[in-house]
Amino acid sequence: MKLLVVGGGGREHAIIKKLKENPSVTEIYALPGNGGIAADAICVPIGATDLEAIASFAAENHIDYAVVTPDDPLVLGAVDLLESRGIPCFGPNKAAAIIEGSKAFAKDLMHRHGIPTAAYETFDDAEAALQYVENAPLPIVIKADGLALGKGVVIAETREAARAAVRAAMCDKKFGSSGERVVIEQFLTGPEVSVLAFTDGKTIVPMVSSMDHKRALDGDRGLNTGGMGTVAPNPYYTAEVAKTCMETIFLPTVHAMNAEGRPFRGCLYFGLMLTPDGPKVIEYNCRFGDPETQVVLALLESDLLTVMQATTNGTLDKVEVQFADRHAACVILASDGYPGSYQKGFPITMTEAVRPHVLIAGARAENGRLVTSGGRVLGVVGVADTLRHAIDTAYARVGEVSFENAFYRHDIGQRALLAAKE
Repeated sequence: MKLLVVGGGGREHAIIKKLKENPSVTEIYALPGNGGIAADAICVPIGATDLEAIASFAAENHIDYAVVTPDDPLVLGAVDLLESRGIPCFGPNKAAAIIEGSKAFAKDLMHRHGIPTAAYETFDDAEAALQYVENAPLPIVIKADGLALGKGVVIAETREAARAAVRAAMCDKKFGSSGERVVIEQFLTGPEVSVLAFTDGKTIVPMVSSMDHKRALDGDRGLNTGGMGTVAPNPYYTAEVAKTCMETIFLPTVHAMNAEGRPFRGCLYFGLMLTPDGPKVIEYNCRFGDPETQVVLALLESDLLTVMQATTNGTLDKVEVQFADRHAACVILASDGYPGSYQKGFPITMTEAVRPHVLIAGARAENGRLVTSGGRVLGVVGVADTLRHAIDTAYARVGEVSFENAFYRHDIGQRALLAAKE
C-alpha cells in the first residue's frame, strides 16, 4: 500500500513510524514532512494547507490511503477533497472538523446536548465583551473562536489582563479572523487529562490517557507552549473516571455530532478537567494531539493502519484496539526563546542508539545533516513498566541528543508521580 501523511511535526513522525510497522505498507509520502521524517518517509515539499496540490499529488501517485493530521487542513476540508478524488482518508470531513475549528460551535453543541463543560458566553462585539469582563468572576478564560496555533486561549487573573486579551483578539486582530468572535468562560479547577479516541461515527474507542505540560519552564512557569512533554497514562484518570467520561462525554459527543448531521470519523481529542463536580470538557480537537501522540502511540500494540481504516470504513467495532500495560514519557527539546522568537540552523547530533526513540518536529536537512528549523525541535521518548522508570529513561536519552540553544523542562511527569504515589 502507498500511504500519504499530511503534516510535518513530531506527531506526524510518530504516526509514520507506527504506520511503517504494517507489512503491507510499501511507501509513505509525507507532505511536507521534515528533515527527520525523511529517514522514515518520502518528503514532498507541499504545504499542509495547499489542498489542491495535495489532492493532485495523491491522485497522480495512486495513493491508497491518506492520513490528514493537522487541524488547518482538516478544518479547510482536505478530507472532503481527497475523498472526492477517490482516495480514502483518516480524519474528519470539514463539517465535523468544526468541532475544533469553532470554539463557539463546540460550546453550543455541548450546551444543546447536555455535555458537561464550563459556563460561557460568546461575543461578536468587542465592546460587549469588554463590558462583560468588568463584572465576571476572576480568573476568567478568554478564547479566540477559531484556530490560533494553540495560542488563542488566555487565563486572565485580573480585569486588566482580561481586557487586554479581548482587545488583542477582537481589536488588534492578533489571531486574524479567528479572533473576530470570542468565547469567555468560567475558570475550572482540577487535574487536566487528555484523552484521544478513535471513532467511526458509531463506535468510540478511547486511547490511553495522557498528561501534557504546556508551560515553557519548570514548575509550570513561563509562557504557554504547544506542549513541552507528556506522560501516559495519566494517574488521575482512573477506571471510575473513565467510565463516567464514556457515559457523560464521549458517547454523548458522538451522538451529538450525528444528531447535528456532522458524523465524526477519525481521532477525536478530549481535553478534560476533573473538577470537584465531575469531569468537564475544556476543549475538543479534531485530530491527534501533539505531543500526546508521541506517548500514546508508543503504547499502542494494535496495528495503527488497520484501526485507522476501520474508522474510515465504519467497522471499528470489529477491530481490537490494545494498549500495553506500561508507561511512556516524552521530553521536548526546544529552541531557546520558544514560544517567542528564537534562532534556527543549529546542527543536531545524537547517538545511533537513541535515534529510534527521537521524533523530529522542527528540523531540516542541510548538507547531509539535521539542523534546527522550529521552536519545538524534537521529542525523546521512554517506555517502561513504571512511570518513574519511563521518565528516567526519557531523560537519560535526552543526554544523547544535543544542539546549540537547546532547552527543555526537567520536571516532566513529576506531578504524575505525586498523583501515582510512586
